[in-house]
Order: sequence, then C-alpha cells, then structure tokens
Amino acid sequence: MGGLLGIFLSLVAITSLLPMYTVGGTTRSYEFNIELQNVTRLCHTKSMVTVNGKFPGPRIVAREGDRLLIKVTNHVSSNITIHWHGIRQLRSGWADGPAYITQCPIQTGQSYVYNYTVIGQRGTLFWHAHISWLRASVYGPLIILPKLNVPYPFTKPYKEVPIIFGEWFNTDPEAIISQATQTGGGPNVSDAYTFNGLPGPLYNCSAKDTFKLKVKTGKTYLLRLINAALNDELFFRIANHTLTVVEADAIYVKPFNTETLILAPGQTTNVLLKTKSKFPGANFLMSARPYVTGQGTFDNSTVAGILEYESPVPMKNLPLFTPTLPSLNDTSFVSKFSNRLRSLANSKFPANVPQKINKHLFFTVGLGTAPCAQNRTCQGPNGTRFAASINNVSFVLPSVALLQSHFFNKSKGVYSPYFPINPLHWFNYTGTPPNNTFVSNGTKLMVLPFNTSVELVMQDTSILGAESHPLHLHGFNFFVVGQGFGNYDPKKDPKYFNLVDPIERNTVGVPSGGWVAIRFLADNPGVWFMHCHLEVHTGWGLKMAWLVLDGELPNQKLLPPPADLPKC
Repeated sequence: MGGLLGIFLSLVAITSLLPMYTVGGTTRSYEFNIELQNVTRLCHTKSMVTVNGKFPGPRIVAREGDRLLIKVTNHVSSNITIHWHGIRQLRSGWADGPAYITQCPIQTGQSYVYNYTVIGQRGTLFWHAHISWLRASVYGPLIILPKLNVPYPFTKPYKEVPIIFGEWFNTDPEAIISQATQTGGGPNVSDAYTFNGLPGPLYNCSAKDTFKLKVKTGKTYLLRLINAALNDELFFRIANHTLTVVEADAIYVKPFNTETLILAPGQTTNVLLKTKSKFPGANFLMSARPYVTGQGTFDNSTVAGILEYESPVPMKNLPLFTPTLPSLNDTSFVSKFSNRLRSLANSKFPANVPQKINKHLFFTVGLGTAPCAQNRTCQGPNGTRFAASINNVSFVLPSVALLQSHFFNKSKGVYSPYFPINPLHWFNYTGTPPNNTFVSNGTKLMVLPFNTSVELVMQDTSILGAESHPLHLHGFNFFVVGQGFGNYDPKKDPKYFNLVDPIERNTVGVPSGGWVAIRFLADNPGVWFMHCHLEVHTGWGLKMAWLVLDGELPNQKLLPPPADLPKC
C-alpha cells in the first residue's frame, strides 16, 4: 500500500508542476520578484528596481483563453504595482494594477497574486509598473498567442522577435520626478533610448550594448514592437527594408507596407520583415528617435540596433547602411500613418463599432499651471507649477484605492461621481490660449451604467503650446472613428467618421493641435483609469477614471476582491 501511496504522491507532485487545464485554456503561473540589481549602460552603473534581476523584465507568454497567475513579491523599499497593459480584465479589475485606482500598492515584504484570464485577445501587449516612474526599469513583453491550432491571418513567420523600446537614465528616475515635483518644473530627460534595454553604438561608451537581430536570407520574421518609453513617441525604421504592419495593440489590421513606423508610449505594433533573398554583403542599422510636439526639453538622441544576415563565409568590415527617419516634428507623417491603420473587419475578426450612441462626451486634454506654494517661486511658466488636466480637472490620486471604495460603498470623501461631460468654459482650444491657465483639482469619476455606448471626442488645447497626447484607456479597447486638426466641429466632422473598419486599440494619440473621436461599449464593470501615457503628464494630472456599474445578470457584475489584495 505504501508503494501505491508513494506513486500517487509523486504523481500529485508532478501534476502540480504542470499547467492546469481550464475550460478552453491553461493556467500559467509566473513569479515576479521585485528586487534591486546593478546595471551598467553608457559607463554608468546604478542600482535599479527590476523584476527577477532582469532589465527589461521577463517575457510572459500565454494563449488566448489562458488564465494567468502572477505572484509579485516586493523586496525593495518602494511600493510597487504591475499593470498588464491592454488586457481587458473582464470582471477582474482587481488585477489591473494602477496604484490607488484598482488596488493599494504592494508594500515592502508583501506579495500579491494577479489573477486574470485572457478573453478574446491575442497579439503583443506588455506589462509595466504603474506607480510613480518605476516603469522606467520595470517592464517586459506580454505575448498572447492564438488558441492552439488557430493560425495567424498572415504568413506564418519563420521566427518571432520582441523589440521593446525603452529609456535609460544615468541617474535614478525616482529622484528626477521627486525633484521636478518639488520645483514645479519639467523633469530632466533620459540619457538614451534603448532596444531591449540596449542603447546601441550611436551613444558614447555603448557599442558593446547593441541589440543585434541576426537573420537568414529569404525568411519572414515577425517583429513584436513595443514602446515602453516613459515620455517619448518614437519613429522606427530599418535601413533598406520594408515592413508590413499586421497588428496594432493586439488587434489584427489590414496589412500595409511602410518603411517607417510611429509608436506612442503604450502602443504595440506587429510587423513582418521579409529578408533579402540573397546575402546582401552589408549590415543594416535599425533605429528609433523621438517625435516631438511640445515646447519642453526632450532627449534628442537615436537608439540603434544592427540587422545582420547570416553569411555563408565569415566576413569582416561589411558596409553599414543607416536609415533616414522623419524630422522630429513631422506631424503630417504621424497623421497619415495613423489613418492607414484599419481593422480587418471580417467575419472572423469583426469590428463591432457601436452604431447607436447613448452618451456623447467632449474632453479637452492639455497642459496648464497651478499656483506655487506661498513664499516660493516655482520653475513652471511665470513662477507657477506645471499642471495638466482633462476638462480642466487635474486628477488627484486618493490615498485609498477607488475600486475598493466603490465596491464596499465607502466612496464618501474619496471621490466625486460628477466628472464634467464637457469643458465648463468654451474657448478657442487651438487658437490663442486664455489668460488664466490655472487648472482645478479633484478626484472625479465619470459614472456609466453597464452597457452604455460611449462616443468620446478628445480635443488637444494650445495652452502652453499644442502637444500630442497618447491617451490610454484601461479595461477596454475602443474604435478610433475620426481625427483631425484644429477645433472639433460637431456639425461637420461626424459626417466623415469611419464606422465600418476603424482601428481598434487601447492607446491613441490625441493629435497635436487637433482632436480624436473614439467609441466603446462600457461592458466591463469596475473602475478604469484613463491617462496620458507620457509619464510626466500623468504626474501633472492628465488622468481621470471611469466607474462602470454592475449589470443585472450575474456575469455582468464585478467579482469580489481576492483575499490577498494589498492594504493601504
């Protein structure tokens, strides 16, 4: 009997290590240890917050339909949360991750298991810290493969390669944002951009830290491009190669060819790279540099990696071709590129654009100022502090999580349910700015009944200069039905909306000096953050939150919080 028991126990031990099969998917478990690691780039060594000692962090791979259990343990002195950027989190808002929105942060020595199922999504997303500026070093790819035996709607690639754009700071980004908060001025910019954590040969003391993509002739590679930079939209190009765009923000698109791409922070794009049929006798730089619209300082540098072909015989001193990227402020390229993105909108991958709208909303997004503390001068415009707002409300983070306050009916004193549906004062948004640039402050939520169909127009303002703002919505994808320059015209512009095959995504650039119109169905109960993915603007208050109420059916209600939900 003991022998049988031993065999049974060893079988139990083995099966506990195997993925658990749930209906339609597998349960995959990961462990994230938040720990300090010494990292050297550009001849500067610093101790940085990482996941499992890696920069960038580990790759998470799942299939559509899988359940993920990711245990995050905090071994550093900073509080931490992790956001699974672009995951819908259907009824699992407790696992979304933005600090003080859906959870209190994980404190030193504490753990939390993020538990969610990937429903109806496949493609390239990423994960990152969602508190202060810690996502400068705490980020990594989140790759969702199609269900087993389900093909891609494009050529099966020979190989898949994630390339994650990031930023490197010689000093501690937490110290940079802390100083900027104290002075009210703009924060110092990064010292380099990176591909997979490597700045490349165009920076001093950096040639050894170069990302190399080694390829074979006559093959198709799927490049999973992710912009995880803190504060910069980036142009990307590979010298002498054309790329085919097949997906954006984990949504398949009608394929099109381009030599150059633009990715805002928070955006992902999958491209097919078809390599040359014969050995080209050369190497090719792939590079990225910023698209800049604002008035402030920025990191005007270029990250480069090298595309190398496998050679039949070893060769030295091959010529190196370099790509030409658009000029730093080429807004017309950005606008044309984003207009080329279209959903597949076929029977297999329909574009379910809400046709009948219950709620029309108009939000201004942009910069402003706030008064300096008494008897102090600040480094913002005319001695003020920099601020940013949506409908002139600069969002104040509460000290307890909004989702808990809502779920346990303890919202009094935490937030107001009256976010303005349009700006309180009309002005010529893209013309001469008003004299008073002060913002108001508050923790206000926009409340939506379950299944409300929303049309939201976001209008850039020229207060402190027009600027592009990549807005990211948690908990939902949305359809980008229209965009344009100047002030939105509610009489003329809707006639030109694309309600047939608009791109569906989770992060969209509000054009510099223009507007964008999006539609989504509020079918996911919970509290959902929406913010500019330029970290500096988020810190200044360019953020708000939506509260989607429960529906009537059991499967339309938010589930209760897990027992290990962190406490404030």
